[in-house]
Amino acid sequence: MRRVAGIVVLLLVAFAAYEWITFPNVAPLKDQWPKTTAFMELRKRELRAEGKDDTLLYQPVAYARISPYLRRGALVAEDNEFYEHKGVDVEALKAAIRKDLEKKKLTQGGSTITMQLAKNLYLNPSRNPLRKIEEYFIARSLENHLSKKRILELYLNVVEMGERVYGAEAASQFYFHTSASALTPSQAALLAGCLPNPREMNPGAPNKRLRARERMILARMRRWGYLFEEEVLTPPTPKKNAPPPPELEQTPPTDTATPAPTQTTTSTETTETTETNESQPPPQTTTTQ
Repeated sequence: MRRVAGIVVLLLVAFAAYEWITFPNVAPLKDQWPKTTAFMELRKRELRAEGKDDTLLYQPVAYARISPYLRRGALVAEDNEFYEHKGVDVEALKAAIRKDLEKKKLTQGGSTITMQLAKNLYLNPSRNPLRKIEEYFIARSLENHLSKKRILELYLNVVEMGERVYGAEAASQFYFHTSASALTPSQAALLAGCLPNPREMNPGAPNKRLRARERMILARMRRWGYLFEEEVLTPPTPKKNAPPPPELEQTPPTDTATPAPTQTTTSTETTETTETNESQPPPQTTTTQ
């Protein structure tokens, strides 16, 4: 027994050491776009294995150049408590675990937007418990290094929104022939609605399931989406003659542009775009071919 226990401890130490050595450095994401993601690379390998071209569409743009409808649509569809948690929604995770135990299989993710970003950037779609642990710690690292606004900005730029389509700008151009900043509420709801399974719910040709999710997202946005972003998340104005409150740890998103990060992509074709009302010059945008 001692020998077996020793081997188990040795394996655990080796696993912990491996995870520590390979743990991703998320700090550069503060002002840099990821050239690619783990999910993009996985899809490329799948396409090559099928003997197909591995071209993907990926065109990151600044937060202010993504329609407020899509920003709010993603929040109401994927993570109601995004601005309340520290990367992990404990109550949602508990509920997911209970459902998994009832069904005796891993079906419920309980993932927040931060956890989904961690998975997309560095991991894989597996629901293996060890991978979920990795997802948890990477999500906490993202929350420690990045603002909520930057996390949402990155998520909406790298998440899969259809076959070979990644991010809001690429999806808007591909499905609706418009920029991400010009999306209508219905178009934004279709993009946000497809996120759980973008290859089965095509925003360009919505099935019944996606239409139902579109209606649900639009209803939630009408009910409290605008209040959620514009009022609930806005710091109160300090009272006169009162000392200013300490700086908020996380700043909620607004419609103003953030300093444009330098874009890096894996593509060979680059298209520069400008926006006249931005306070900072937007990053170069590239379609990955």
